[in-house]
Amino acid sequence: MRITFKLNGVDTVIDTNPDRRVVDLLREDLNLTGTKESCGAGDCGACTILVDRESRLSCLMLAAQLEGREITTIEGVAKGEVLNHVQKAFVEKGAVQCGFCIPGMVLATMDLLSRNPSPSRAEIREGLAGNLCRCTGYQKIVDAVEAASAYPSNE
Repeated sequence: MRITFKLNGVDTVIDTNPDRRVVDLLREDLNLTGTKESCGAGDCGACTILVDRESRLSCLMLAAQLEGREITTIEGVAKGEVLNHVQKAFVEKGAVQCGFCIPGMVLATMDLLSRNPSPSRAEIREGLAGNLCRCTGYQKIVDAVEAASAYPSNE
């Protein structure tokens, strides 16, 4: 099946099996390895991408669902060497640890802040509840999201 979509701002056409998982398509076919697979069952959030600016789990999506959509992976967040305000906050607050969950956390944060530009700490925790981190107690991640909400957006 030929699938046409916008990927990180670039019009993309790919021939693939329509029931191929999006996480596999991104990582294996398009070499966008920032999207991680951990659980493969939609429980951890490591594979989070933005679909039409809303966070989605790419391990639970099929390639056919990309048709006509706008997809953003972690590779599409920075503008060249210039980090997005969310990425800057994660770095500045030391919320990166091993880094495995961070692409999904950053994208989930972008979705959260687009819906709620000034979330409370409780709302941040609720907004990121689907994204697991095995390295931290989440304190620095919550601090980073809180800081990002105060930065001017450069999206």
